[in-house]
Formats: sequence, C-alpha cells, structure tokens
Amino acid sequence: MSKRRKDILLPIATAVVDALAIEAAFLLSYWLRFSSPLTSVFSVTKGYPPLEAYLFGSLFVIPVWLWLFSRRGMYATRRTLHFSDEFFALVRLVFVGMLVVMAAAFFYRTFSYSRIVFALLGLTSILTVSLGRWSMLRFEQWWYRQGRDLQRVVVAGSGAIATRLVASLRHNPGLGYQVVGTVSTEGSSADQAVPRLGSIEDLPRIVADQHIDLVLLAFGETDHATVNRLVRSCDGLNVELMMLPDLVELLTSRVRVREIDGMPFLRIKGVALTPFDAFVKRTFDLVAAVLILLLISPVFLLLALLVKLTSRGPVFYFQERIGLDGEPFQVMKFRSMRTDAESSTGPVWAAKNDPRTTPVGKFLRRFSLDELPQLLNVIRGDMSLVGPRPERPHFVEQFRREIPKYLERHRVRTGMTGWAQVNGLRGNAPIDERTRYDIYYVENWSLVFDLKIISKTIRAVLFGEDAY
Repeated sequence: MSKRRKDILLPIATAVVDALAIEAAFLLSYWLRFSSPLTSVFSVTKGYPPLEAYLFGSLFVIPVWLWLFSRRGMYATRRTLHFSDEFFALVRLVFVGMLVVMAAAFFYRTFSYSRIVFALLGLTSILTVSLGRWSMLRFEQWWYRQGRDLQRVVVAGSGAIATRLVASLRHNPGLGYQVVGTVSTEGSSADQAVPRLGSIEDLPRIVADQHIDLVLLAFGETDHATVNRLVRSCDGLNVELMMLPDLVELLTSRVRVREIDGMPFLRIKGVALTPFDAFVKRTFDLVAAVLILLLISPVFLLLALLVKLTSRGPVFYFQERIGLDGEPFQVMKFRSMRTDAESSTGPVWAAKNDPRTTPVGKFLRRFSLDELPQLLNVIRGDMSLVGPRPERPHFVEQFRREIPKYLERHRVRTGMTGWAQVNGLRGNAPIDERTRYDIYYVENWSLVFDLKIISKTIRAVLFGEDAY
C-alpha cells in the first residue's frame, strides 16, 4: 500500500467523527436549553424555535470548524499523540469557532438564535468533540496494533541513541511504525531483533527496494558530516526524513536574531520566564496547591496515620534538594523507607524492589503518594507543581560535571512532576535523557504546557510501571 493511501483513511475518519460530534453538540445544546430541567433555571419566554433552524445553522458551522481544525494540523496521522496533546488545542479552536458562529448569527437576520444555546454549544462541543477524538485515538492505536497501514521505517545510526530509538518503536506498536531494519557505519545492527540492511551508502537502494516510507536519523553530535552525506544521498527519493536532535542541537534550538541600534545579534539564550510569566506560574501553583491540599486532606491524614502505625520513625521525611538558582531547600515527603536506609551506603538512588522500603512505602512510592507533602513545598515557594525534578546536592555536583548544560534545569523552580517524568523517564532513567526533556521544558514553558503535563501525570501515576 502506498504512503499516500496509508495516510488518508484515518484523517478522513477523524473529520467525519468531528462533524458528527459538532452536530451532536448542536442537538444537545438545543435539548438542554428548551427541553431539559435547565428550563426551570432559564425559563423559555419567547416560545420554542424550530429544531430545523439550528440544524440548518450547523451546516454552516461544521465546515468552518473542520477548516479550523485542518489549519491547525489536526487531521494529520498523529501516531505519537496522547489525548492531552490535542485537548488544549481543541479548546482554543472551539473558542475561535464560537466567535465565528456568533459573528455569523449577528449578520443573519432571518432567524434569531438563542444566546444561551450558543453558550451551551461552546461547552457541549468541547465535550462531544473530545469524546470523538479520544475514541478515534484509541481506534487508531488499535488499528496499528493489528498491523494495518504501518509506515515502513529504517533507522539510520549507531550507538546508544539508535538502540534506544529502535527499542522504543518496537515496543510501542500503537505508534504505527514497522522497523524494517537499520543502516549504519558499523557492521552490526543497533538492535539484534531487526536486521542491518547495509551501510549509509546503501540507503537510496534500500529505500527503493524495501518501499520505505520514513528514515529516522539517530546520530551523535560528532556525526554531522555523516548526516549531511546521508541527506544528500536521498535527493530525489520520495521518502520522509526525520532527525532525532543531539543534545547540542536541542540546547541551541532557541537561537533568535535581535537587532540593537541597527546591529544584528544572535540571542543564544534568554531568561527562562519573563516577570509576567513567573507571576502567572506562581499564582497558578499557589491557588492549585491550596485547593488540592484542601480536597485531599482526609487522604493526607489517612496516609500519615498508616506511615506512623506500620513502621518506627517519623511520619515525614526531610531531605536537602537543590532548587531555583541552585539554592538548597528541604523537600518534604511521607517516609517510605527505614530511618537507617542510607547509613551504610551513603546517597544512592532508590532501586526496583528496594529492600529498604517499608511495606506501606512500596504502595506510596508505586502511586507517588509519598510526594503529596510537597504541596506544602509548593505553597512555601520552594517548588512548583510542574518543573524539573529536584536532585540532592551530591548528585547535582556529579551531574554538572558529566552532563552538558545540566545546571540549566535550575533556571526555574523544580517541580512535583515534569516533562521527563510523564514521558516515562522516572526511576533510574538515564540522566542525560531526563536533562534533554527538562531543558526543553525550561525553554518552552507555557501555562498550557503545565496543564498538559499535569493531565499526563495522572495517567503516568495510575498506569506507569517505572515508579519505585
């Protein structure tokens, strides 16, 4: 099956589902306004308008909203998206769509539409379109797991970067990629489970013979010449090339040109958060942390009681961590290990099935409940709800020498959850990979980004396997 054919079925199906969801939102809004118990709050005083008028209006709205979704790129094959990746974009587009609807209603004088119906439409369309898109995402992942419409992939590269990439694609069939093989400058495959198809010079022939749809480049920072040669060799081939950026490229992704008195400057680094951004983030942290703490206070007290009754020692555990601008602070957690956990080893990371963990502590750590007291750190201003995870001074000193740009993580407050954690980099995940994700977060912060990470955190806590 051609690449064109592979990438057309699911986008069309998604557009059809969106259209049906918007129509359902019109019907639901009409029912809520004129037939539901809501009429006891907002009484109908001007009679009941014909349903046909709203159905006619939807015939104008649906194409406009589908066009807005299309312009946002929401009908591409998604493959790597989680539902939360689309949700916030969807809310923004619905808001824009509602402005279009109200403007059209203002100029259409033949029929007077109910303003309450429009207000309800904004809410119901978020609900129905979200349900439709969540269902389509589940279907898309199932579709790929059945081996249908897979993109045939070759991974070009060698070493740890290529090995991790191949393993990730092979163990996530719901992404929709079939790793046909690898090409490299060395004589072995990046992963023994897939064959090495040849060298870099063989790539054009391999793309043609194997009907490859996508070539993923996974090279280190010293292989730029090889990458250039490989890209040039694919000139004229109808194949997609995507490159996994190395650490240096990632950290220079924020380069901008700025002019001062007619002289052009390259801005290679800016402040992590503007004063206004910092104010918005801190206000959100404070309000959200207080509300969450009030809501979970019964659970908080129950967990404290369980810790106290099941093992000797204090309920809370305090440990020095490094936060914003490299300043130390005392992080607060429910105690999940014996009080003498590091008496013989010194500072070490927790391991899977760690014998130092108490019985209740294993449960707390599995679902990250031991970290709930950090809400108090957030309220005090030591931490944020979202940010790079705080490390102990011992490890910070070690990593700053080993990992380029590691200290860039400390340009924002450390967080209870972070971009690295919701992408599966928890526990003993490689610190260089965690640093990549942390720095990306620092350089691309937005309140919507924080909300997306929080929503993903819930999923990671409930279904993740890498917390211990």
